[in-house]
Amino acid sequence: MMMTGGQKCKTIAITYSSISMWSDIIHAFADSPSQSLVVRFLLQSGFGVNENGKIACNGIEIPATHLARAIGADRRVVDATAQRILASPLLRDIFLSIRATPDLSQVAENLGLSVLTILPRNAQEKGIVSSTVKVLADADVNIRQIFVTDPYLAEDPKLVIIIDDVLPLGVIEKIRSLPQVRQVIF
Repeated sequence: MMMTGGQKCKTIAITYSSISMWSDIIHAFADSPSQSLVVRFLLQSGFGVNENGKIACNGIEIPATHLARAIGADRRVVDATAQRILASPLLRDIFLSIRATPDLSQVAENLGLSVLTILPRNAQEKGIVSSTVKVLADADVNIRQIFVTDPYLAEDPKLVIIIDDVLPLGVIEKIRSLPQVRQVIF
């Protein structure tokens, strides 16, 4: 056990698993539901931890009180989670390096772009992205951004594709007919 700010902080060891790395990270915090909530929020948001043990987004520190308020946790839980992350070599490397990128889907209309959302039948099935991109490439559609929610982090994972063009006739039907696709929203 390690002491941080009067709080006990368990040191954790995780080994990388290419199949379920995010799941392993979440499970590493299974002994603390409140810290698990913090870690899940960090991963979903693309937030990391800096060398000083502060939550950061692309190098900009986020006050623990603000993060705690956003997720309904105590500031001390956020701080303890950051310290626990730094105590694990694997987690340290991941959270020191993680970066957030803009999600254009919320501003696509303002930018003259279109949003195509694909809900998979089984998000862990292989080929969802490649099959969809092949249909779009065959139709000569220019892809601006692809955003995939991780099935280990999201309750309802999806594939979101931002495109420059209006979709040619028949493209949505071709995507809907892919075996991996449950629903297409355009």
